[in-house]
Amino acid sequence: MGSLQHFLNSPISVPFSPNLNHRRSFFLRACLNLDVHSPDSVKPKTHLKSREVMEMEGKVLVGTYARNPVVISSGKGCKLYDPEGREYLDCTSGIAVNALGHGDPDWVKAVVEQANLLTHVSNVFYSVPQVELARRLVACSFADRVFFTNSGTEANEAAIKFARKYQRFTNPDEKQQVTEFISFSNSFHGRTMGALALTSKEQYRFPFEPVMPGVNFLEYGDVQAATELIKSGRIAAVFVEPIQGEGGIYSATKEFLQSLRSACDDAGSLLVFDEVQCGLGRTGYLWAHEVYRVVPDIMTLAKPLAGGLPIGAALVSEKVAAAIKYGDHGSTFAGGPLVCNAAIAVLDKISKPGFLASVSEKGQYFKELLIHKLGGNSHVREVRGLGLIIGIELDVPASPLVDACRDSSLLILTAGKGNVVRLVPPLIISEQELERAAEIILECLPALDKTN
Repeated sequence: MGSLQHFLNSPISVPFSPNLNHRRSFFLRACLNLDVHSPDSVKPKTHLKSREVMEMEGKVLVGTYARNPVVISSGKGCKLYDPEGREYLDCTSGIAVNALGHGDPDWVKAVVEQANLLTHVSNVFYSVPQVELARRLVACSFADRVFFTNSGTEANEAAIKFARKYQRFTNPDEKQQVTEFISFSNSFHGRTMGALALTSKEQYRFPFEPVMPGVNFLEYGDVQAATELIKSGRIAAVFVEPIQGEGGIYSATKEFLQSLRSACDDAGSLLVFDEVQCGLGRTGYLWAHEVYRVVPDIMTLAKPLAGGLPIGAALVSEKVAAAIKYGDHGSTFAGGPLVCNAAIAVLDKISKPGFLASVSEKGQYFKELLIHKLGGNSHVREVRGLGLIIGIELDVPASPLVDACRDSSLLILTAGKGNVVRLVPPLIISEQELERAAEIILECLPALDKTN
């Protein structure tokens, strides 16, 4: 292992907190200068150096990503490593994807075993892992049926089509078909043309306009405006994230989601919950909407479902499924045996009550720890979130803090208008690793003053 230098201040006392005191009686403030190397078991198998990889990327890939200047070549648990062997603590999870961390042995076993049996056959044929995954998803959710896709944006595209088809199916004689949608401020539903039309940020939509027409954007949480528009009878479906991830880690209220459910029931509109980022254990509940006790007609999933392999899903009630016929939608790759077997391994682990309880407990601990450590800083407006989807809202852009944390071997994300730090670590992260993350963020806060 390389050098690990600690510049320690004197120990500081922590005021009594019922949620903190039973775990730690004190914390040490530390300015970390890490030069940590990967263990032999995860040493990168590449002869290319980081600089060479970055230079090559600039020559051969379309420039759609403003990448961090880090090349990731291997990972284990909550740790990532670059080609030179430098270790990083991962609080990004591949943007809330690697819920079981990197190299989970049960996940690896499921992938390897299925790869040796059957990888792809298309949806012209039946395959056991696809049917078994669908059965499990139906058993642990509100849904009666499942449609598989390859990503979150594809899941939302499926939901758009299913909502339009449902309205046509239930009102076949209507001369003016119900085709419009409601989406909300700070929403993000994907980058393909239909899902993009439901995404509120104009900078995402403007270069590709005209996008799908008929989308009405309302303020997230505005019960009155949403209720009135739904009652107009023009709305095929309402798309809403119970907790907005990309938008800045904003949580809906129970009143808001209940009002949407009631208004949709009265008007015959469908209610779609986009749980691509907040679903499947991220909140400490299997599904984020369980917090609010409000059930959708369609729920879209993706990011963590297959533990890093590409998958998405639209879970639907029987009334929605009844409107969909052969040929209405499809996908060549979706629901393939390999990815579905991986997803079964992920779902089986995350759905265990003990696992979900641990996410809830660690999330509460992490949030209280961040509030305790960061709350006195003038730039920190709020620490919010549920489970292990947490946002730190700042009064300045967050990128200098993100950069400083990366230089101190912690990987984090931004969200919202660029002033929110988004923390979505693997759900298996330990309290010790959460403490290390909080300490690095604390020590890197001065970067906000240097830049601003």
